[in-house]
Amino acid sequence: MTSTSTDSRGALTDGPSPLRQRILALADQLADHGPVESVEGVLGHLVAISRITQEQSDWALLHGALADVRDGLRVFCPHRYRRKVGVVGSARAPEDSAVYQQAVDLSRQLAASGFEVITGAGDGVMEAANRGAGRDNSYGLNIHLPFEFAPNPYIDPGNKLVFFRYFFTRKHFLVRESDALVAMPGGVGTLDELFEVLTLIQTAKTVPIPVVLLAPAGDDYWQRWKRYMVKSVEERGMVSPADAQIYDRVDSVQEAVGVIRRFYRVFRCCRFLDGERLQLLLHGAPTARHVKVMNHRFSDLLQGGTIEPFTHRGEQGVVPGLEFQFDHRCMGRLYELIRHINHLPLSGDPRLEHPEQRQ
Repeated sequence: MTSTSTDSRGALTDGPSPLRQRILALADQLADHGPVESVEGVLGHLVAISRITQEQSDWALLHGALADVRDGLRVFCPHRYRRKVGVVGSARAPEDSAVYQQAVDLSRQLAASGFEVITGAGDGVMEAANRGAGRDNSYGLNIHLPFEFAPNPYIDPGNKLVFFRYFFTRKHFLVRESDALVAMPGGVGTLDELFEVLTLIQTAKTVPIPVVLLAPAGDDYWQRWKRYMVKSVEERGMVSPADAQIYDRVDSVQEAVGVIRRFYRVFRCCRFLDGERLQLLLHGAPTARHVKVMNHRFSDLLQGGTIEPFTHRGEQGVVPGLEFQFDHRCMGRLYELIRHINHLPLSGDPRLEHPEQRQ
């Protein structure tokens, strides 16, 4: 049977319209290159949206968000074998300030330890961090603004720079691609990025990563922030005191780098499964005695049952780990468990000496 469509004058024609032909061709490409179930789900969502709205502004939002995701994946997918540290801070920090110089030193030492650095690609702390890491180890997440500034010159614009249309997609990639976050003194944007990460960790919408609050010695920026959090938030019962375990406040670059390196010494990553199950993948296997001690010291973060060792078999081979029913209200205590695991006297696996490697 020959299908019919209408041309621009409303007359009937044989065969699918040019628009339908282009859509079908794109659908064929998706079927050839993407996971079938996911592709079908994405197309289903698009069809559902088309039935809900035909407003141009709604489709412009969808188009821009997908373009941001495409551009972000293009930059980051080839480079996921190395851990990356997001560095946020004021765009207004002058080059001769202690904060700027500390950011340069921080990223220089992170790069020397094998880590890469992600910034917002702007001036101030962002420029300093990219400058210290160097072009080969720097990524930039720029944002289109009405008062647009050019990205700083310490990022490879062809391979490691993304221009985002929306803040929400930009922050998504900052959180998704960063294996650690270092927050330095800054304004509203810096605090927005910090609170975004803390919120997503606290609510288990992203996996635990080290969060470091860094300022030069003698600079009380984070002490004042902490006082505000205690007096205005914690004392009113709006946040658990244990959530302070999610972040570390330090005043030296050596401490900041040390916190990040130690976090991935034995701990590798974690996976939230359906329900309350949580898996911690490790670089080494704890002994039966180690697991017994953990069950005694950290029983309060269990929804039920006990902490049990298990073995994960995946693309990277056999990986040891721990599995348990996690009480998601105990994220601060989970950080304490990770610190405990990272202090276990394990040896023999070379990966214990290379926390900068994801694989």
